[in-house]
Amino acid sequence: MRTKVILGLLFLLVISSCTQTRIKDHTEWGKYFDDNGIKNACIMLRDNNHESIHYYNKDRSIRRILPASTFKVFLSLVALETAVAPDDQLMIKWDSVTRRPDWDKDMTMREALQVSSEPYFKEVIRRIGAARIQHYLDTIKYGNMQMAGKLEEIWTNNSLQISADEEMGFLKRLYFAELPVSERSQRIVKTMMLREETPGYRLYYKTGTGTVGDSTTYWVAGFAERIEHVKENKDAMNKSDVRNYPYFFAENFSMPATDTSKKWGDVRIDILKNVLMDYGALPR
Repeated sequence: MRTKVILGLLFLLVISSCTQTRIKDHTEWGKYFDDNGIKNACIMLRDNNHESIHYYNKDRSIRRILPASTFKVFLSLVALETAVAPDDQLMIKWDSVTRRPDWDKDMTMREALQVSSEPYFKEVIRRIGAARIQHYLDTIKYGNMQMAGKLEEIWTNNSLQISADEEMGFLKRLYFAELPVSERSQRIVKTMMLREETPGYRLYYKTGTGTVGDSTTYWVAGFAERIEHVKENKDAMNKSDVRNYPYFFAENFSMPATDTSKKWGDVRIDILKNVLMDYGALPR
């Protein structure tokens, strides 16, 4: 009886981002990781239009790991919801410590999310405080909802963890403004995640990179909107000829921390786009 309960819970975890879905294993997506010498990897894709979930490596997809900088999406939401950030133009001055050229300046929250500024978001989480962070972790049910050690390191010190499946579900709820925070906060953060826009699609995502011991994990998670133009009947209630078809995704892989043979940050985006194009979420 206990075994059946455990299996049932695992099944629910796999489909936590939706219900009544079709689920398909795409072993062929492994070629994109194999071609780059990546052995420990997964990717999940939810086709919202057909209520289906597609994945490569189910076991890793449901395994919780550190969120790295993908957590800054959550932090941005909480900053807005608590009014620590009145809007996406919250300006935080550079502390004059030299780190990286794209971080070493005064910047707004919108700019900080685009360049994934560590000093900016460490200051944001300090202003929010541990009690409010824990409240929103519990309320939103983000990953394992646990934090330990220094507050400004919880997304990289391996105390807070989330799976690709859970990350995808979190972003789906953000997209449809279904999280237990205001619609305004979700709308602003969604626009902050936009990275590419063309006549045929919009691509929103947040990357993350975190090292624990001798292993570095690379994340990319977000959603794509395929844009199509249709001709509506003159009597149709919907007068717009534009349709946005959303697809949600979460990808992560791990490599030895000492491996600098490739620009792994670029590789993760290349793999993501290949999978999205294979599936038809992005045009080739």
